[in-house]
Amino acid sequence: MKITLPYVLLLLVTVFFVGTCGVSFAAEGNVEEKEINMREVHDFLKECGHYYLATVEVDQPRVRPFGTQAIFEGKLYFLTGNFKDVSKQMSINPKIEICAYDGKGTWLRVQAVAVNDDRIEAKQFVLDTHPELEGMYSANDDIIQVLYLKDAVARFYSFSGEPRIIEF
Repeated sequence: MKITLPYVLLLLVTVFFVGTCGVSFAAEGNVEEKEINMREVHDFLKECGHYYLATVEVDQPRVRPFGTQAIFEGKLYFLTGNFKDVSKQMSINPKIEICAYDGKGTWLRVQAVAVNDDRIEAKQFVLDTHPELEGMYSANDDIIQVLYLKDAVARFYSFSGEPRIIEF
């Protein structure tokens, strides 16, 4: 078989097209999977009602209950006040861990980096999903702080099986 220039060009275009589509499809699947995983964690936290967020202060762990969670622009958010120790601790070391138990034999641990989002739109969205906090915070005040989870690894545990690990 004689290899001609049009044949080589057709082969190159085909390889490029298939390679590009393969990368695109894989990336879309990965994003979709991460969104499903994030939604699963969000729903579990919401079902539990309260969860515990751990930070570090110097060399001492600090844990406190939280009850806020919201998905905004494809990220899982929570809310606090920037005057609280938890805010100061996360500004020094943004690595956090969340733990929640559903009361039915399943618990969740999430390791993540907490990233601050100063945008009013993000603050308002989180407040809209938690109207019980409107008396304490306003999207326009100087004390509200909303953060989202980055590089999250979630582990679901139960008494009846092996841990299940997901990322988002």
